[in-house]
Amino acid sequence: MKEYLSGLAKACTAFCLAVLTGLTLSSCGGQQSNLVIREENEKRVVNLFSPMEKTDPDAENVARSASDLTVRMAEKKLNVTMFYRTYTAESYQEKTYDEVVLDRVRSNMDDLYLLNPDTALILGAEGKLADLSGLSCVKNLREIVLTANTVEGKLVAIPQEVVAYGLFVNADMFRQYDLELPETPEEFLECCRVFQENGIETPVGANRWWLETFVFAQAYADLYNGGNAEGEIAALNSGAARYSDYMRPGFEFLQTLIEEGYIDAEKTLVSEAIEAEGPDFLAGKTPIVMAYWGAANTETSYGKTDFEMQVIGFPSSRGQMPVVSMTGFGVGAEAEHAEDALRVLDIMTSDEALQGYSQVNQVISPSKNIRVDCVPALRPLNARIEEGVYVLGSNAGMKVEQWGNTCLIVRELLGGATVDECMASFDALQDASLQN
Repeated sequence: MKEYLSGLAKACTAFCLAVLTGLTLSSCGGQQSNLVIREENEKRVVNLFSPMEKTDPDAENVARSASDLTVRMAEKKLNVTMFYRTYTAESYQEKTYDEVVLDRVRSNMDDLYLLNPDTALILGAEGKLADLSGLSCVKNLREIVLTANTVEGKLVAIPQEVVAYGLFVNADMFRQYDLELPETPEEFLECCRVFQENGIETPVGANRWWLETFVFAQAYADLYNGGNAEGEIAALNSGAARYSDYMRPGFEFLQTLIEEGYIDAEKTLVSEAIEAEGPDFLAGKTPIVMAYWGAANTETSYGKTDFEMQVIGFPSSRGQMPVVSMTGFGVGAEAEHAEDALRVLDIMTSDEALQGYSQVNQVISPSKNIRVDCVPALRPLNARIEEGVYVLGSNAGMKVEQWGNTCLIVRELLGGATVDECMASFDALQDASLQN
């Protein structure tokens, strides 16, 4: 079981990274570019490893991703140029991105890396990543960014965006049945009951990737919003507290959704994100789905509906609760061009660069000084985040990787496992982490 969870967790976190890079880097493609500082005829380079490619920097009228624009800013300010080294599954004989990036960092093959939280945790604990806390951009970062990317007291990664997950709801259908948008798990279940009694057989459209968002909202509402996140995480990392105690209410809630038929467990277990539940939601047959922030901006997802859509937080004891995740850029501690890479990263994550990045992509900035001008549907979710109310779905400071492992254990539940069996899986993961 331990090997099964470990292997599939890599697939789940790889999917999370694919979503994030897909949101921000979709316009990338083409050839690699070079970033060079010339001093007395000496060429100095910075190498970036990521799942993306870069357009020709000299081409005219070529659309660039928001990330490219921040690199261009660094090029101009530092008079440098960057080599892009990119990942494809075919090139690495189907190894996951996480597996490849671990090897490359440990072998000092590059300078700057885009990292999932689980790899940042592993590499940070091994001392393979530079401490970024001295960069000038750090003073502008949201507290949640620092919490999510600090390993053993060192800031090991900095993102260019914070990805928020929420409930996408058909507000017209809620009004049709005189329902208020739910705040708590109990209110959510009551809404599902009313929908079902009025002929909506399966009120919640779900997929095999994102049901863990319900769990995180209920498990960590108090941890991240109760004023003692650092202490509670330390207790989990030491074994003084158990992940299973945090996770149980969320899994019991999902079990109720399954038993009452509010989600179709069999269909959910094999469904891909948005592809499965999206058509019924857009057709007004399913009132509730879950997705990430960018899906509300994209017409191919939920950016254009024939009804009023609102995006709210997941039900929790503290009300509607956004769930956020992030990938981040890290610098190899022993990288050949570490100093130049740090300078580049400092500019890429400066307020000046992030302002443009956020405007282009319409995403939540890691900087507390930058506010996103979001579409009306996202305003309820954004309001909670701006209030400082949210939970982390990924946290490099936790010794047990969260997003991928929880995703997999939710699948055990969908496949017929009991809540107690699912909690035993969390206990096994935690016990394994304590032995390291």
